[in-house]
Amino acid sequence: MLIAALGGLFALTGGWLGGTSGLYLGVTIGLGLNFLLYWFSDRIAIATTKSKPVTEQQYPQLHTIVRELTNDRGMPMPRVYVSDMAQPNAFATGRNEYHAAVSVTKGLLQIVDDRELRGVLSHELSHVVNHDILIGSIAAGIAMSITFLTRFALFFGGGSRDRNNPIGPFALLFAWVLAPIAAAIIQLAVSRSREYQADDSGAHLSHDPLALASALRKLEAYSKQIPAPATVGPAEAHLFIVNPLAGRRSGFANLFSTHPRTEDRIARLEAMAGRV
Repeated sequence: MLIAALGGLFALTGGWLGGTSGLYLGVTIGLGLNFLLYWFSDRIAIATTKSKPVTEQQYPQLHTIVRELTNDRGMPMPRVYVSDMAQPNAFATGRNEYHAAVSVTKGLLQIVDDRELRGVLSHELSHVVNHDILIGSIAAGIAMSITFLTRFALFFGGGSRDRNNPIGPFALLFAWVLAPIAAAIIQLAVSRSREYQADDSGAHLSHDPLALASALRKLEAYSKQIPAPATVGPAEAHLFIVNPLAGRRSGFANLFSTHPRTEDRIARLEAMAGRV
């Protein structure tokens, strides 16, 4: 329903700005981006984070934990990657269980023990099983479509000085600024709710919610001290288990965080201890 509503929004915006041709252009842009993100979201994320495939000989314990968890969950073994990022973090990507990949950073492997690593991987594999990656990728694509369409309005609508511009300079400014913000807020709301769900599913998969809570506590502290590489931006932030841009944020930017407060996530996991 959310995706359909957003799709209708940018289609109508395109029609408002450019009539029938604008509507077709808006729909084409949205469908094109969503198609690319649906089929290639895993490759985009892997390339952005400079993750490299690793063999069981290189990282035996990492592969062992992933295999045990996937066997317990009854899902295929995903591709396993390690990123050179110094910031401790992890992410999963792929449109379904059969096209999935999980990546951890070298920074993560340096600070967590095997129990905490199991908790982190349980969370990420839960994202795949819950189809969060697919939903997040499509939501991100629609948000990108809205942003592109509104910023294209100056050219396509003839510019604010064109008397034939159907929305005028003030309405154009409104569309330019507020439409991308609205799209971002909706996308981030989806991300936040699904982080809680992945925490819950991951705790049940690992049978150890306190392990994930302990890992989150470490990751939150280090993510504020060690910046993510410049290649990781807001479009990729929702993939990670903790916000990789935490060290870059201002107070106002908290509104646009792709993750719930880590303290809240830890409290929920600690409340689950003894019940999983």
